[in-house]
Amino acid sequence: MADSLSQPRPGSPRAADAVGRVLSGRYRLTARLGSGSSAQVYAADDIELRRQVAVKVLHPALADDQVFLKRFRAEAQAAAGLSNPYIMSVYDWGHDDGPYLVTEYLGGGSLRSMLDAGNRLSPSQALVVGLDAVRGLEYAHRRGLVHRDIKPGNLIFDDEGRLKIADFGLARALAEAGWTEPQGAVVGTARYASPEQAQGQSLSGKSDVYALALTLVEAVTGSVPFSADTQLGTLMARVDNDLDVPGALEELRPPLERAGLADPDERPDAGEFGVALMASAEALPRPKPLPLVGARLVDPDTSSPPTALAPAVSVAPARAESELFADDDADPPARRWLWALFFVALVAGAGVGGWFLVQANAVESHAVPDVVGLTQDEALAAVAPFEWNVDANLRDRSDAVAQGSVVRIDPPEGTELAEGEDLRMWISLGPTTVSLRGLGDVANVTPDELEQRLNAVDLVLGDATTAFDEVVVEGQVVRLDLAEPDPPKGSAVDYVVSDGPAPRIVPVDGFVGLDCDEASVLLERLRLVPVCEDVFDPEIEEGLVVGLDPIGGTSVAADSTVTISISEGPEPVPFPSLIGLTVDAAEELLTDQGFCIDDVDGPPNGQVTGQDLLPDDLVVPGTCVNLTTREEPATTTTAEP
Repeated sequence: MADSLSQPRPGSPRAADAVGRVLSGRYRLTARLGSGSSAQVYAADDIELRRQVAVKVLHPALADDQVFLKRFRAEAQAAAGLSNPYIMSVYDWGHDDGPYLVTEYLGGGSLRSMLDAGNRLSPSQALVVGLDAVRGLEYAHRRGLVHRDIKPGNLIFDDEGRLKIADFGLARALAEAGWTEPQGAVVGTARYASPEQAQGQSLSGKSDVYALALTLVEAVTGSVPFSADTQLGTLMARVDNDLDVPGALEELRPPLERAGLADPDERPDAGEFGVALMASAEALPRPKPLPLVGARLVDPDTSSPPTALAPAVSVAPARAESELFADDDADPPARRWLWALFFVALVAGAGVGGWFLVQANAVESHAVPDVVGLTQDEALAAVAPFEWNVDANLRDRSDAVAQGSVVRIDPPEGTELAEGEDLRMWISLGPTTVSLRGLGDVANVTPDELEQRLNAVDLVLGDATTAFDEVVVEGQVVRLDLAEPDPPKGSAVDYVVSDGPAPRIVPVDGFVGLDCDEASVLLERLRLVPVCEDVFDPEIEEGLVVGLDPIGGTSVAADSTVTISISEGPEPVPFPSLIGLTVDAAEELLTDQGFCIDDVDGPPNGQVTGQDLLPDDLVVPGTCVNLTTREEPATTTTAEP
């Protein structure tokens, strides 16, 4: 229910006048439990089924909001379909001057009322609360329902300390109606909102996991992480900031810090969170009982503190004897005899008539039949003719009775039970669950070893899926893939096997112009193995990166070798022989091959007789040569005969 179960706001005459009112001719409001900006919460009597319930009467302004009413009906129907021992049962919903919701009544009060009474939970007690809550959340999330408003006020306890989550679906209905609290904040308590909720993004069940983590931290420390002076400040404080869990949470710190990651993709879902919480239990002491404070009655017309709510009992007032018997002293003595005879006759007649009246109105009794082992529908059909008040909303686990069938009944088989009396049925949730604490850490074990551990606790190995993992060796188990935190005995447990590290993409940019050491550091950060290799390049300066092999953009396995090509400058080539050529001919040849003449010792247009770079010397293009020349010999001309 709302936070106001433990912190009632000042009541209004309308709230006070509602006590005693009967909604839809069925639900008599007996006491106000609390109030919020969107609803008033009452204890009530279900006149038809003769049981105590809780009724949440929503704000009258919502009665004309067709968007809200449509969503409210859909969400209430979905919430009523949730059958889980950790989720508050929704019995009914309707409209009587405004929409209302009927749920089971829990007398232990909320976590909010517990904290407001000055109590703080130990880490062990917070673990118990967290495990119960994730069981309910994981069940709802698998059915596509996200709560959106997990907070201490929506974690309610029964008289024996069993936790149930309240208000499934209501936050979404109010949000889609655009309902705002008096301060203008959209419904969905800002103090516990996830970063994605603060940014108006679409929500998954991981948003509930985040809110639960903040709630558990508050339960131990008394303070909500990221709280600021304004709602906007509170919301923005957690965007892009991971939860820093105080040391007071002891062994709960690692799972809570994972649940408080700002990125929902990195955050565990409810099932994974539950497994992590269970793993921390081994290092924590046995918890003391929770300091329940009970549901609190709010008197809207006084300023007196809340008082514990006692079950309502109706007692018919007794009539005074003076209304039944006349004063005989007012009659003469002679008439007393007649009155005495009349009185005897009247009593006798009343006795006879009363006997016939009792017989006519006697309530017939029937022996309770044996319905254990029948399906819920079969059992209800078997007891329907006896007109008992049947409660088949109770759940229990059984290794002998199939899921959905009756585990036990109260009163038991053969008991004579009068029509109109109560018969309770417990419906099987399937086999008893198995704690996974005994499995130990399954990361990096082989599937065969995992199968042996599962068999030791009455579970079997299920199907395997694969996933990349940076730590776990390929072919070894990464983690369990649980459908529920505590799997039923005999069920198959799926698991995830490592495919090794994820492939790496060779970088495309940022390497050309670096030296070997600088480029190697970048590749090593990507878990790649760099190898530098010298290559000739006519354009890249000597000592700098020319490129990578494989080329940028290529997908390679982690720890693959990537070759870094380092420039040695242009590739040397053999120098040509210039002896015997004229200077002009030598210059033309050198220009074609990328060389040049530096100096000429001798006639500038003479014949080359020497060069300071020997033929076939390996030199880089662009090198210039010094030449030695002489006069070119005259050409001898012979006359024709």
